[in-house]
Amino acid sequence: MFGTAGALAATADAQPETAALGSNWYASAPYLMPQSNNPPDPVTVMNATGQKAFQLAFILAPDDSGCSPTWDGTTALSDDAAVAGAISKIRSNGGDVSVSVGGYGGTKLGQTCGTADATAAAYQQVVTKYQLKAIDFDLEEPEYESSAAIANELGAAKKLQADNPGLFVSVTMPGTSAGTGWFGTQLLDQAKSIGFSPANFSIMPFDGGFNGASSQVSALEAFHGLLESHLGWDSATAYAHEGFSGMNGKSDSAEIFTVSDFQTVYDYATSHKLGRFTFWSVNRDRPCVGTTDNGVCSNVAQNDWDFTKFTTKFAGATPPQADPPTSDPTNPPATCSASEWQKSQAYSGGTIVSHNGHRWTAKWWTQGEEPGTTGVWTDNGSC
Repeated sequence: MFGTAGALAATADAQPETAALGSNWYASAPYLMPQSNNPPDPVTVMNATGQKAFQLAFILAPDDSGCSPTWDGTTALSDDAAVAGAISKIRSNGGDVSVSVGGYGGTKLGQTCGTADATAAAYQQVVTKYQLKAIDFDLEEPEYESSAAIANELGAAKKLQADNPGLFVSVTMPGTSAGTGWFGTQLLDQAKSIGFSPANFSIMPFDGGFNGASSQVSALEAFHGLLESHLGWDSATAYAHEGFSGMNGKSDSAEIFTVSDFQTVYDYATSHKLGRFTFWSVNRDRPCVGTTDNGVCSNVAQNDWDFTKFTTKFAGATPPQADPPTSDPTNPPATCSASEWQKSQAYSGGTIVSHNGHRWTAKWWTQGEEPGTTGVWTDNGSC
């Protein structure tokens, strides 16, 4: 259990009470790693996009085991300065945060705390310290395959929900073409068996043989059916408790999800009134300049924060409009004099083509890869 000493320590170290945002903002909060992957200034992102909330990742068990919450398995809450500083900046700018527990890799508290109550007590320290109004349970490997660990996590989530009235709780899990896999359906069954209903169950349709929007929409529709069959919900209730958690740009397994793909999934999510729309991650929501490190840029054609703007719109807000660039008479924009890109034609590195009103330069040999949908082509701007 939490214990009197732990409770006092967490309370004494807590951030000042802050007002909650509307649940629409927690349902649209994109993931941000505040300590690694070259984190951007959250205020810069907020001002450029209108987004008010971020999903900070990740709370884990200590790397050397134990039932105390840490950031990324290394930084104890009592030693944290970086994340607390980021939260203060976000709140001072009119925003707020949710914290995500779990994620891919690392040791999860559901694996080490032994019981649901002990797991809940560990997470309560995080809720108390940062005065959280929202928390996300990102249940992935290797914990995902352990029924005991998942029982601890879901039991803890239910207890946090009861002990912190109004707390927005989301559950995120891997996606497959069938919606989610066997372990995912077991997770849904466990939630039903204990009477736990979060604000949403979200799938991550990437790193599993996906490519482009149509495969993701198909997975979301399949997951909708699983929510109906496993939880006994009607269609409207299932959609309202379903979420999308995508990956912008090039995924870890080299799938490609462009700005256009996100538009398609966003249109599906809004037309079907899904309960959540988020992505991994804001750290990657910028074009690659001088690097192809997939942790810090998207490896697709985009402007800074293009993907975050979809989450702003999902919350019901309108992203700020950037001022149009002023023309420079000494350096006029390129004209579309280059040949139009042809899908069947092979292009060597350095070849210049025009497509969709832009001028593109091939970085290396390519064939059949449409400019604007892969990292093969450099966008030289409109023409």
